[in-house]
Amino acid sequence: MIRGGDIVKGSCLLQKGQPFLVVEREFHNPGKGTAVARVKMKSIKDGSVLTLTIPTQQEVEDAQVDIHNCQYQYSDPDNYHFMDNQSFEQYEVSIADHPDKKFYLKEGDSYELTIWEGSVIDIKIPYKVVFTVAESENYIKGDTATGATKPVVTDTGLTVRVPLFIKQGEKILVNTETNEYVERVNS
Repeated sequence: MIRGGDIVKGSCLLQKGQPFLVVEREFHNPGKGTAVARVKMKSIKDGSVLTLTIPTQQEVEDAQVDIHNCQYQYSDPDNYHFMDNQSFEQYEVSIADHPDKKFYLKEGDSYELTIWEGSVIDIKIPYKVVFTVAESENYIKGDTATGATKPVVTDTGLTVRVPLFIKQGEKILVNTETNEYVERVNS
């Protein structure tokens, strides 16, 4: 249990039977009455957002989650396979539970797995990831006005719109939250 006054950004709380990550916390102390913490939380399981007002002396249940730094090994038709970098324990994570992650996982890279009650409930993908352009159409200089883009396919199968000067085999940095091109990466 954790008191409302001790909640900080990054705390994990148990609400509605599932773990929520605190993304914003603000204290409010009215002239009359008790101080409260206004807390905005995001479900680790499904991404839903919940906002609560908790008196600072009231206790709420904290979710006992474990964070493991794991290396992505490979995937089969049903599961992603990870290995814990410290204990070498193997984790199978259902692709059906995390279908949005498949284009961002690269073999050999490390990711943070959030484990709650013995099962993996989240795979934390970095905010920006470097990809290699696997498929790209060539465009002739002067084809269009400024700001023109074209679709390319990365080495993981992700389709991203990039500027016309990007060629097959080049490395690009992509924002994983918006699937948008950020910049070309020099090797």
